Amino acid sequence: MKIEGSVALVTGAGRGLGRADARELVRRGAATVYGTARHPDQVTEPGVTPLALDITDPGQVTRVAEQCADVSLLVNNAGVMKASTFINAPDLDAARQEMDTNYFGTLSMCRAFAPVLAANGGGAIVNMLSVTSFYTNPLNASYGASKAAGWSLTNGIRTELHHQGTLVVAVHAGFIDTDMAALVDAPKISPQSVAQQICDAIEAGQVEVLADDRTKFVKASLPRDHELIYPPIEEFWDAALKGTP
Repeated sequence: MKIEGSVALVTGAGRGLGRADARELVRRGAATVYGTARHPDQVTEPGVTPLALDITDPGQVTRVAEQCADVSLLVNNAGVMKASTFINAPDLDAARQEMDTNYFGTLSMCRAFAPVLAANGGGAIVNMLSVTSFYTNPLNASYGASKAAGWSLTNGIRTELHHQGTLVVAVHAGFIDTDMAALVDAPKISPQSVAQQICDAIEAGQVEVLADDRTKFVKASLPRDHELIYPPIEEFWDAALKGTP
């Protein structure tokens, strides 16, 4: 798919990776770039048309799909991470919020825009996932569960929409240098680098982006995950809990 001349919609475009995605689409010549956010005044990137959208609100999703009937490229970037464990979280609120946004919200957007894309020649959907689509880290366990569900969703809609010529791209990355990972002391990849890789994949017709070395290692290790991935995580977790009840 060619980005030049396309009409794109990016969710969560008010900051971080969404802002970088919108900027890169403008730079590559998209005819129109809609940038959505719960508070559209946060969408300030030059050349981007701001729209109000909470992807967990079905009515808003329907209205935006009707309003943006010219879209040929949907970038599902909006997401939330609550850094919640499975067992020790005080309640299920964080897990429900993550699943509602990262899975059900993304699903709602795919459902609403699938016929729009079909009417405009097929186009493409990009779903922003995570390295934690592939494994569970107890520090953000329920977030990983929502992204694993998003990975399954992405693979499923790719199959369902193949007949209409819609490219469906899964983007997996580790820590990105955005507000979401601001408190993390670990190597991070720049939002602009991820945005460039996403656009390259769209134009090359690639179905998957593994945006950094950590993500490439984890994906390659999946056949031996209980040897290569989980033992160091368990060691870290046990050490962190040492001496606690």
